[in-house]
Amino acid sequence: MEEKLRIADERARALLELLELEPVERNLFLGQNEAHGRKALFGGQVLAQALRAACNTVDPDPERKPHSLHGYFMRAGDVDRPVLYEVERIRDGRSFATRRVVAIQKGQAIFNLDVSFHVDEPGLEHSDPIPNVPRPRQLEDDMACVQGMLDAGVGDERLSPMAGQPRPFELRAVFPFGSEVWGRPRYWNPVWIRFRRPVPQDDQPLARSLLAYASDMGLVGTSILPHFDAVLQKDLQIVSLDHAMWIHADVNMDDWLLYHRTTNWAGSARAMCQGSFFNRGGDLVASVSQEGLVRLPQS
Repeated sequence: MEEKLRIADERARALLELLELEPVERNLFLGQNEAHGRKALFGGQVLAQALRAACNTVDPDPERKPHSLHGYFMRAGDVDRPVLYEVERIRDGRSFATRRVVAIQKGQAIFNLDVSFHVDEPGLEHSDPIPNVPRPRQLEDDMACVQGMLDAGVGDERLSPMAGQPRPFELRAVFPFGSEVWGRPRYWNPVWIRFRRPVPQDDQPLARSLLAYASDMGLVGTSILPHFDAVLQKDLQIVSLDHAMWIHADVNMDDWLLYHRTTNWAGSARAMCQGSFFNRGGDLVASVSQEGLVRLPQS
């Protein structure tokens, strides 16, 4: 377990470095990739780097923060090639700014992202309440939970291939892996998350890029849960198709956030999933929506 924690901390450090994109030319940035044995790029990495590239082109005075982003995953990315991010400066207004980003490999677009930035203003306030779930201190770290299953010789083929793997974020599932309630078909999959390294609270471009990364973690996989007793995730082709996120308030990524993931529809080899991020104080800080490709095994 100590070795897994060391690897997870190293991956958090590496992710911070990956978000420091290399300027190539005005509006052009180069990003390196995570190398964790994946066959294709993790969509959350490309999403986070594309948002970071957009942030790099927005004048911080007055401070315009990214509040809305909408992206489409078009091709699988190659982990062995860096990604070129081309930013188009659509508009710079007094309160809002708009950017369009295209992620490119081998001369082809693999992802595109539209981002809106806004200067904070006073206004009406309301939000959904945080779900009534156990607090992080009442739950076990996901890596430790899966390791405990392995040590006890207990396996479950319904586990995601990523379950229990070292990741840049600490994860504590509300439904612990292997538990009776975890194995029931359901439509929601809440998890507490926090980044494993300190993140300056006043660096919201970085914090919100990390949030974008986290927003793609396990979201489309939630669509499998209503069918937990009928199919295995390892037998399915699961790919993110498009992704939208609205950021409502400043986020603190090295403190706990509840990521409340749900699914409301599946059909025609596609599925819809939603997510809500709440801070420990119960404030809704971000909302997420994603459609994914979920293909059954070919007979």
